[in-house]
Amino acid sequence: MPVISLQNTLLKIRALLLLIGLIGLLAAPLPALAQRTRAAVWAGKFYPANTSDLQHMIADLTRQAQKTGFMPPPQKKLKALILPHAGYIYSGLTAAHASLVLKPRQYKKIILVAPDHRIGFRNGVISDVDYYETPLGKLKLHPDASGLRLQSHLFQTSPASDREEHSLEVILPFLQTYLQDFELVPIVLGPAYIPSIAQALDNVRDKDTLLVVSSDLSHYLAYDEAVAKDQETIDLILNLKSQQLIQRKNTACGRFPILMVMEMARRHNWQPVKLHYSNSGDTAGDRQRVVGYTTIAFYGKSEDDRAGLDTSELTRIEGQILVRLARQTLINHFFPEAPLHEITASDLQNNCFQQFNGTFVTIKKNGRLRGCIGNIMPQQSIPDGIRQNAIQAAIHDSRFPPLRAEELDQVHISISILSQPQALPYINGQDLLAKLRPHVDGVILRKGNAGATFLPQVWEQLPDKSAFLSALCRKAGLPPSAWQETPLEVFTYQAQYFDEKN
Repeated sequence: MPVISLQNTLLKIRALLLLIGLIGLLAAPLPALAQRTRAAVWAGKFYPANTSDLQHMIADLTRQAQKTGFMPPPQKKLKALILPHAGYIYSGLTAAHASLVLKPRQYKKIILVAPDHRIGFRNGVISDVDYYETPLGKLKLHPDASGLRLQSHLFQTSPASDREEHSLEVILPFLQTYLQDFELVPIVLGPAYIPSIAQALDNVRDKDTLLVVSSDLSHYLAYDEAVAKDQETIDLILNLKSQQLIQRKNTACGRFPILMVMEMARRHNWQPVKLHYSNSGDTAGDRQRVVGYTTIAFYGKSEDDRAGLDTSELTRIEGQILVRLARQTLINHFFPEAPLHEITASDLQNNCFQQFNGTFVTIKKNGRLRGCIGNIMPQQSIPDGIRQNAIQAAIHDSRFPPLRAEELDQVHISISILSQPQALPYINGQDLLAKLRPHVDGVILRKGNAGATFLPQVWEQLPDKSAFLSALCRKAGLPPSAWQETPLEVFTYQAQYFDEKN
């Protein structure tokens, strides 16, 4: 065969192979984003690491617990549980009394709040992972775990806590055994302003949610002294006497989680019921230095279940009341002697104004932005949010000098009322593009401590989805292509928009 003909044949073969390779690349699915798992740290220490041994141990503890008679309060629904978190040979019998009130697939979401023993931080931390793992299998984190971390003043991440804290992990095998199928919101809580934590969790509670609190009671007292002290602590919990509990020492290592569930119980008139008490002197330890344990169930009416917030949209008239409230707030700020004749307390009595929603206030002058500040996550009632953000947008937006009193007649005010952000799961960049809804969704992007949001109105300036996401990445301090190349937390929300033209 001539040399030239042979070379042509080889070139054709190479071209064909290249074409086949390109077709394969085009046909291949785009890679999914990597999933992160928090592996069991305390298996083999607090409880068996072998799956079969763990199953048998929980089954035996459950058989013993089932001998306890229990009649739930009539016409009430289980809302919360307090469970102990020591080694199973010590506290497992008391924890197994959860079997008296739990059944498979009873709840779709578990908010588990456990105390910090080892790190030292204020407020809460929530794992930045996709799954928690125990010898009984993986538990998927509910999207609300990421949503709560948007409230960075209340919830952060802590890899050190993930590695070292036991009080959350030890509860999980019992829940996996009794409920079998649920998604998890794992929170480790340090010293905190309890009403704020309770409100944040109330915002994400619904009829399919159970709140579980992890705590042991007194530590290292002699047996009789421990029994007396623990009974006093249990009585305070059952009677929802938070102030007395705060003032007592060596009552419970999970004091802040317990105070949180007591706050929720007072808000919603939940009835606490003791299911069991024991201490390590009753189970596997000597009676010189014991640790106390209890399981307490909280029951309430089904009506207090909430599907987050956003119970109703505002009417145009209600929206205009809030726009006028924003302007009146600024008038009162700049001219404190001005008479209050615009918006009165009676104007704000509608139930819709008692909702907790995120709010933004935007101020423009001659059609150009002059200030815009708000809060995405609900922290206060809608009117209170409008008042606060009106001042913030006018005075404290770092992009602009503070608004002057003489400018007030020249500016135009608008407000946005936000729905609860919802996590948007996605496989890859193309999937993310397909799921976004221009002119409908506000979008939040987060990676670690970097994050930013665009309100739905921004689609008017950036209608192209790729350009929208790239600009949002830049705003968050990330590379413009980050939404294509790296796993991000993505949330969407919607907004009602009212301005002074309406």
